[in-house]
Amino acid sequence: GNSRMSAQLGHSAVMTCPNKTDIAMVTWKISPKSGGPCTLGYRADQNKTDRTNCSDSVNWKSRPDHDHTLEIQQVGMADEGNYSCEVVNEEGNFHQMHHLTVLVPPRLALYCDDHRNPVCEAAAGKPAAEISWDPGSNSTPKADSHDNGTVTVLSRFTAYGTHGKDATCIVSHATLKVTKSIDCSS
Repeated sequence: GNSRMSAQLGHSAVMTCPNKTDIAMVTWKISPKSGGPCTLGYRADQNKTDRTNCSDSVNWKSRPDHDHTLEIQQVGMADEGNYSCEVVNEEGNFHQMHHLTVLVPPRLALYCDDHRNPVCEAAAGKPAAEISWDPGSNSTPKADSHDNGTVTVLSRFTAYGTHGKDATCIVSHATLKVTKSIDCSS
């Protein structure tokens, strides 16, 4: 089975394996988008675990002889990628694949520009935030992509005849939905 999951930057992520009895072996193979692969393994006959190239934040949630769940504490951008679990017992090999996407809440700013137009900015979010205005505005948001996969979206309120009085910026993102108001008329 395959599952798509997301975790917010700095929070923890938990991924499960097929739940089987009389386990001989459990292997987690992790292929992050950036950096090299890592492996966590457990052999029941020797009651032994091993890890290869895994960061300290990636580990068994509890004891692998009881629970094969993987936990990432304080998810970082580098943790995004594919997580494959294989469980082996007398019945065969059982696989579970998880694709982890890391969500980054944008930093929000609302201010007046030199021409007294309201400007709404959602900085360094992942995925890109969506910005709209109340009352409606004919502005086109500008998006700048950053090397780390985040996007800054900037929108300038432009509406005929209102001159930025009581404009409300609405920011929608997978991690939040925020409205902020500003009066740039004075």
